[in-house]
Amino acid sequence: MHGILPLWKPKGMTSHDCVMKIRRIFGTKKVGHTGTLDPEVEGVLTICIGNATKLVPFLTVSKKTYIAECCLGVATETEDAHGAIIEEKEFVEKDFNEQINQTLQKFQGVITQVPPMYSAVKVNGKKLYEYARANQEVERPIRQITIFHLERIPVTNQAENKFSFKVVCSQGTYIRTLCVDIGRELGYPAHMSHLIRTEAGSFTQADTYTFEELEQAKQTGTERELLVPMLEGIKDMVQIEVDNDIRKRVLNGQKLPIFHQQIPTGPFAIISNNQLLAIYQIHPENNEEIKPIRVFNK
Repeated sequence: MHGILPLWKPKGMTSHDCVMKIRRIFGTKKVGHTGTLDPEVEGVLTICIGNATKLVPFLTVSKKTYIAECCLGVATETEDAHGAIIEEKEFVEKDFNEQINQTLQKFQGVITQVPPMYSAVKVNGKKLYEYARANQEVERPIRQITIFHLERIPVTNQAENKFSFKVVCSQGTYIRTLCVDIGRELGYPAHMSHLIRTEAGSFTQADTYTFEELEQAKQTGTERELLVPMLEGIKDMVQIEVDNDIRKRVLNGQKLPIFHQQIPTGPFAIISNNQLLAIYQIHPENNEEIKPIRVFNK
């Protein structure tokens, strides 16, 4: 059983909880996810099953799209609505929309972030949230991320000190921290008051299945029919078709001479008859040769 399952992760479950539940539903231990979602956040969580778990590193780095709500005037220790309040400032602005729009423009492109203390980022082999829970101070790494798109979303009956936005971002982006940084630029303490992940790589909310649908499929023995072919998960990756001779060499994990003019500098897929055979890249020590990173020969 090999394929990709676009899951709609519900609130109240960790990404690991989802993996454990899917292992039971599909009767296999070979299950992995491609990008952690906090327990309080719902949204698209791409799950890899069987041989598709070899694709996890390539799907993890894909773009993610979120709908977030930022609350101005209140900062929390976790940078979201579930942490203790650590700072407050009365929100007194009027006609603040244009200033918010101008500020959002400043956060597009390549920017830097300092990850929140309540996160799984490791420093000296220890997760930041472990330091936070022990009330220990530690210097956090400054990380470079990319905001590909950021726009304000109008919401009716929203509190004056809150606004919503859509963001398309790179791997490693903390939307909580983005809200805090935007608030700081606007002159207010802030936190993320709501978040949904609407897209992960090539998968959207419309592509996903809920756990209720998975359980129903399990009862009728049709759960395998919900799996998406592995090629669907790497639509943005260059795909090169090969003949039967090269197919055999690829499935044996052999290095190959450059045989195609469209071979890119980064990882690319080798396919045959619409089947994913392997992920290759140019050999780091010999640019006239390609070598396998992952081979899907079983």
